[in-house]
Amino acid sequence: MFTHLREDFPTLREENSPSYLDNACVTLKPDSVIESITDYYRMYPGCGGRSVHRYGTQVSKLVIEARQSIAKFINAKSVNEVVFTRNATHSLNQIAKGLSWNKGDVIITGDREHNSNLVPWLQLAEEQGIEHRIVKSNPDNTFNLDNFEELCDEVGDRLKLVSLSHIGNLDGVSVPVKKIAKITHQYDALMAVDGAQSTPHTRVDVQDLDIDFIAFSIHKMCGPSGMGGLWGRYDLLNSMRSIQSGGQTVETSNYDSVKWAAPPAKFEGGLGNYAGMIASGNAINYLSKLDMNAVHEHEIKLNKIITNKIKHLDPIKIIGPEDANQRGGICSILMGDLPAHDIAILLDEAANVMVRSGQHCVHSWFNARGHANGSLRASAYFYNTEEDANLFADTFIEAVEAFS
Repeated sequence: MFTHLREDFPTLREENSPSYLDNACVTLKPDSVIESITDYYRMYPGCGGRSVHRYGTQVSKLVIEARQSIAKFINAKSVNEVVFTRNATHSLNQIAKGLSWNKGDVIITGDREHNSNLVPWLQLAEEQGIEHRIVKSNPDNTFNLDNFEELCDEVGDRLKLVSLSHIGNLDGVSVPVKKIAKITHQYDALMAVDGAQSTPHTRVDVQDLDIDFIAFSIHKMCGPSGMGGLWGRYDLLNSMRSIQSGGQTVETSNYDSVKWAAPPAKFEGGLGNYAGMIASGNAINYLSKLDMNAVHEHEIKLNKIITNKIKHLDPIKIIGPEDANQRGGICSILMGDLPAHDIAILLDEAANVMVRSGQHCVHSWFNARGHANGSLRASAYFYNTEEDANLFADTFIEAVEAFS
């Protein structure tokens, strides 16, 4: 279905192109994104939102169009609800440090969160006395709604925020965000979503989900490195503090006071990464031409190929449900005493297969279960093929047998 799109990616047009299966970390970039970056530096390397000469005017226009593309992609009510950030980590930190907290306020996260959706809350607990609570998943890492409801009932009106990964970068397992948001709002609390692994891989509609914030990384969406986004309801953004104050974040300033600019400018202090913003718009335009539900199904198909070939292999164990339908495009494998990093290097050097090894910034999950070696993770995207999946699985089996 998507094979013809491989021609849009320079690295996949190479004679000996890699089987790139590290998409949960960062995706490849199509020509249109790369060219938009070089166009900025070659043709209009000016300052957007400030200068009114033709370079500045062109940059301002293209940045506005990029923001509009993102707003449409996630179904934001207003383009002014879309903030450019460096990545999902930056976005989540803006939420954590931009809201106002009282000692004893409760924040609930899951037990398989990326550090980006764990460390900021631990920092608030240490510095401001908020209470961080964790909802325990089922043994197979699927979300336990009963545990969540019991925890909400236990903390009651002290609940201030629930922040959960929509899809886990550890295992590809999704959580029922819409149901969780409904329960959260019954306690007059806010619902934040780490969408780093959902926005690139499936249809995300912030209105339908009825959430209050979503953070995402555009470098996982065929966009440039160092670019992410934060969506929030406008009234919430308007009342939040900026963690990047300075130029552009204010309408005016005096020696003893400031008048803050309206969102999103309020959160985008300093000279912007205009090439990155423009390229982000091109990346989203590229994805907007795809059926995101079909992307999700394609990734599941590839994961099934991998899963069916390796699931009975000893001593490895796939993290999460055995059924690939519940893990999207991610197959993360506990390696026992086998050297995950060495096997990842072997896959690259011997078979031109690129995967991730380690703890994937989910140290808490691995540490709690005594898996110091982490895991080996293969993660697919729409431009991957059945050949990629088979090559990884076959070579992985050979590597495991060689190291066992």
